[in-house]
Amino acid sequence: MLDRIRIVLVNTSHPGNIGAAARAMKTMGLSELYLVAPEKFPHAKALEMAVNATELLEQAVIVDNLAEALTACTFVVGTSARTRTIPWPVCTPREMADRVKQEPSNAHTAIIFGREQSGLTNEELQHCHLHIQIPANPEYSSLNLAQAVQVVAYELRLASLDSSPIKEEWDYRLATADEMEKFFQHLQELLIQVDFLKMSAPRKLMTRLRRLFFRARPDVMEMNILRGMLTAVQDNLK
Repeated sequence: MLDRIRIVLVNTSHPGNIGAAARAMKTMGLSELYLVAPEKFPHAKALEMAVNATELLEQAVIVDNLAEALTACTFVVGTSARTRTIPWPVCTPREMADRVKQEPSNAHTAIIFGREQSGLTNEELQHCHLHIQIPANPEYSSLNLAQAVQVVAYELRLASLDSSPIKEEWDYRLATADEMEKFFQHLQELLIQVDFLKMSAPRKLMTRLRRLFFRARPDVMEMNILRGMLTAVQDNLK
């Protein structure tokens, strides 16, 4: 289970936090680290804070944007400290870890952590199937980035040690994050074409549709059917 989990840090400003997060990951058996446009990396402070987890930093994948970091992932979870205008499925780290355990053995999970000061943007959170909120003290709920990674990593390790049976395998693998994004782009293109979506006043239509399809968790065959339907409609509009 743990070897199918990717920790993604977005636009981290302090290199020491990257090193401390790597240390938190290694103590719980996680090893796949992706860094989205870190401000300072590689950096001596990251190596110092990683202590004996420097190999995670050496193997870390550095990418320019979140979409690249989510490539091939079928389940995407974002950390969020506040409620959003449009509600999204939210759970605790423990509930999330149980969900991850139920994922098919050929599925890959990404867990996204945002910037130290501002977290993840609304747009970034819309790439996620699920949001995590750590139930910290409401009077002082501020966690350091590495502390948040440690809490999540701990719950994932506990879930991995649980020997209770998992659900049966599905007949087709789940659609990946990049496949979902191509579908959303295709869907938006068609909705504009039939004048259902007006970009001058889009409101929250695409956000709500994203939430709907992320909740549905389509597999790759279902995604192919949906894309085929969109293409057939477009062809008949010509």
